[in-house]
Amino acid sequence: MIAARRLAQQVSTRAYSSTAGLFSTGKVTQVIGAVVDVQFDEGLPKILNALEVEVPEGNERLVLEVAQHLGENTVRTIAMESTDGLVRGQKCADTGSPIQVPVGPDTLGRIINVIGEPVDEKGPIFASKEAEKFAPLHRSAPTFSEQGRTQDILVTGIKVVDLLAPYAKGGKIGLFG
Repeated sequence: MIAARRLAQQVSTRAYSSTAGLFSTGKVTQVIGAVVDVQFDEGLPKILNALEVEVPEGNERLVLEVAQHLGENTVRTIAMESTDGLVRGQKCADTGSPIQVPVGPDTLGRIINVIGEPVDEKGPIFASKEAEKFAPLHRSAPTFSEQGRTQDILVTGIKVVDLLAPYAKGGKIGLFG
């Protein structure tokens, strides 16, 4: 009975709200490959929030994405790049938002990594600060009214597919073979 009362007290005092974890700082407690556990002093970041680890050498930044709340003010995250050199005790900060990637006409034909940085050696994606437009990595799909109304056919170059089951541009479809 006493243990149940103590557990109820702990659960009621835990801060899982979105404002409690905003811009809070923590430290790395465990690194297993790309999975990193981070413990926060107070408040937890929301699931899918981006965390940035302070990397001492160079100007590189390591971005982590919150995947799970473990309890005891600890979150389990997934690293978006290599965790080589990451050690326990390193400082980590909540950004207060999910990972943002560039979107718009300037991104067409460009190659970016999972955190939205260009990797095609063509320089910055946006020519000016006014043209910058970002969207969260995890978001819902556009509705049918937001999508284009034209029904263009995607030419695959595979005669059987193009003749018997043509694909519409802009959609998702599987090709098994």
